[in-house]
Amino acid sequence: MGVWQQILENQVLVSSVMGWTVAQALKTVIDCVLNKSFNAERIFGSGGMPSSHASTVCSLTVASGLCYGVGSFEFAISFVLAMVVMYDAMGVRRETGKQAKLLNSIILENPLKLSGEVLQERLKEYVGHTPFQVIVGALLGIGLTFGLDCLLYS
Repeated sequence: MGVWQQILENQVLVSSVMGWTVAQALKTVIDCVLNKSFNAERIFGSGGMPSSHASTVCSLTVASGLCYGVGSFEFAISFVLAMVVMYDAMGVRRETGKQAKLLNSIILENPLKLSGEVLQERLKEYVGHTPFQVIVGALLGIGLTFGLDCLLYS
């Protein structure tokens, strides 16, 4: 059996990658529609709607449960990882984005000089997620994984 065939038969991996890919594609399209312009950074960037982090880890968790059972250590590890990632996306990473937004507005009004250079580069504001973005990402990952299970692995 070839490597690519083994990869494509790995339901946990395929589901997780699809969860991330679909969420990133949707995030890019939604950003393009809302801002009426294409931002290439949205293709791979963090933050925004839906949460690709939540979609990925929920896909991982559901696929682990389907493949190994909810009593398995694979499911347990995936579940705990999903909780940590989603909590972090709504907590620390979201606060980081808020702080970046505030600092960017302060710097715009009063340019800072650090080591003789004016700080011109804007800090990334799209870092974390609102609870709604995380919930939508989680539901997307869960739905995709059940859909893939029905289409490809049953």
